Amino acid sequence: MTERAAAAAGRAADIAVIAGDGIGLEVVPAAIECLDRIASVHGLSLRWNHLDWGSDHFRAHGRMLPVDGLETLAKHDAIFLGAVGVPDIPDVETLWGLLIPIRRTFDQYVNLRPVKTLPGVRSPLADDRPIDLVIVRENTEGEYSEVGGRSHRGQPHELAVQEALFTRPGITRVARFAAALAAQRRGGLTSATKSNGIVHTMPFWDEVVRSVVASSPEVELRSELIDALAASLVLRPWDYDVIVASNLFGDILSDLAGAVTGSIGSAPSANLNPERVHPSMFEPVHGSAPDIAGKGVANPVGQLWSGALMLSHLGHAQAAAHLIAAFESALADGVRTRDLGGSDGTADVTRAVLERIDRLAREYAP
Repeated sequence: MTERAAAAAGRAADIAVIAGDGIGLEVVPAAIECLDRIASVHGLSLRWNHLDWGSDHFRAHGRMLPVDGLETLAKHDAIFLGAVGVPDIPDVETLWGLLIPIRRTFDQYVNLRPVKTLPGVRSPLADDRPIDLVIVRENTEGEYSEVGGRSHRGQPHELAVQEALFTRPGITRVARFAAALAAQRRGGLTSATKSNGIVHTMPFWDEVVRSVVASSPEVELRSELIDALAASLVLRPWDYDVIVASNLFGDILSDLAGAVTGSIGSAPSANLNPERVHPSMFEPVHGSAPDIAGKGVANPVGQLWSGALMLSHLGHAQAAAHLIAAFESALADGVRTRDLGGSDGTADVTRAVLERIDRLAREYAP
């Protein structure tokens, strides 16, 4: 067991906090307040190190994080991120200056995105069958590689080349993670592909995924073309259990699936280094939402759920279940922000979750 894995299994955890931009500055404090309450009930020690990085840091210093920022993060057990992105700074600066370097430096090759129907939250679908699936997105290579470039800028014959990069080790490890997860759930694994049109990388993806899953006879694998799969996630999302996908396909499918359950404002994600050699990072899917930032109306559920994923990764599954039960109870009782059809603000939801953490303590406390 590595030192980091041993620390994760213990009760103390050092967590780097990057609230970032927009509503991240509102939902991160809300989630930390709830996580601290959970920690007090379960006898955990969560030590928060607040790092003032993001777009304000970029405006002042020309970069999203300090020169030694990654070295600072490496000393922590986990990273708790709010959101990055503002209208006046190109996304290529905010994402490639902070989020993507963290994912790749710390080999966070699994992007885990649970998607499920939440109590009291209406889906845009007419059918009310419950949805409960997980998208496992390859997180460090694929279509989001750095290989490529632009030539003859500003000229009529300007061109841009972007290379998709797929490696056997990269596909193998994410497929192995997805198969193990499917085996723990309902045994269904869907692989997103486009091997009828992308003639090199996608057939290679299919071959490697099949070879990995062949050693897991308890898992049923089906391969679906990405366009048909996107349609199926709208028409019958309840049929899916675990979906494994490349970087781009997983990114798109997870937003689609989150919207189908009611709002991407509630969707969490975990950027995992499963071996715990490096810290993992936990963040909601919703982004910085500058249109509602500072108004006190942001939905904190995605950040709360990401916090629960962090607790689970750190070895505190019961505490994670307690937090999920608390925000689900609040939602079931009608406490919802306006993106979920309610009228409550961030503070209202936070207060309701805190109350339910206390109310459910006897059921979930050790």
